[in-house]
Amino acid sequence: MAAPVVDLWTGEVERQVRDALRLIRFGAITLVIQDGRVIQIDKSEKIRLNRQEHMHGSGI
Repeated sequence: MAAPVVDLWTGEVERQVRDALRLIRFGAITLVIQDGRVIQIDKSEKIRLNRQEHMHGSGI
């Protein structure tokens, strides 16, 4: 039987997710759930470079 959603989402989890969302521009945020509770928040962020600004000489 699945755990109630109320057990997954505490005020602290919401605060942490909102902070992660506010700070990320490109990437992904993953919630890790164990025994019906959020135990970990992973944030993977991509840094996009303007291609033309970083090309020197032959571009290599």
